Amino acid sequence: MKVLLVDDDLDLLSVTSFALQQAGLVVVKASDGVAALEVFESEKPDIAVLDINMPRMNGFELAQKLRQKSQIPLLMLTVRSEEQDVVRALSLGADDYITKPFSPRILVARIRALLRRAGVEAEGAVTLGGLSLRVEDLSLEGLQREPIRLTPLEMRLLQLLFAHAGRTVPTERIIVHVWGNRAGGNRQLLKQLVHRLRQKLEADPSNPRRLRTVPNAGYAFDADRDGALDDG
Repeated sequence: MKVLLVDDDLDLLSVTSFALQQAGLVVVKASDGVAALEVFESEKPDIAVLDINMPRMNGFELAQKLRQKSQIPLLMLTVRSEEQDVVRALSLGADDYITKPFSPRILVARIRALLRRAGVEAEGAVTLGGLSLRVEDLSLEGLQREPIRLTPLEMRLLQLLFAHAGRTVPTERIIVHVWGNRAGGNRQLLKQLVHRLRQKLEADPSNPRRLRTVPNAGYAFDADRDGALDDG
């Protein structure tokens, strides 16, 4: 599932983003409301988590604009807990709120609850074409044979690529999502990870048809290509 996370506190944005990624969520970020609208249009997130106190466009204004465009769940972040702020946020279409400081585990739980309520999250599975990525089971189904077992790093990589359905995901963004900002990922480790994953996914790993390298850009995953292993 893809989360739009918006906060002008860059340190908190980084920490919260990493916590959500560790929980198996794909995160797209913005540091103000104007940028968030652009990210929303390009990324089509499943849920938005919005800080209220932001420059250029505050969280109330952003929530109102997002609600005019979409019915995705909206979760508000605020350092204030006054009743009038809560009432205003809910009246503008927000589905829930959480007061700073908060536990990342609580935030993840709130996000998952809102996604379930919206009918978006289906038992921890992410689907693309005829493939089903079972997040909690660390497995991939739909390749005409037994489910493929995945490592946590392989799961994070596929989650991000599934969320972008055939579009190129930049290399640096993949590294941050898979290893986090401080966990030591690099281009060579990513190449090794892709190589190992192709051994599991592709009929001919030397000529990959699903997990594609986009030269000088990144990687993409095509669910409809017929390069998966089969019973023959």
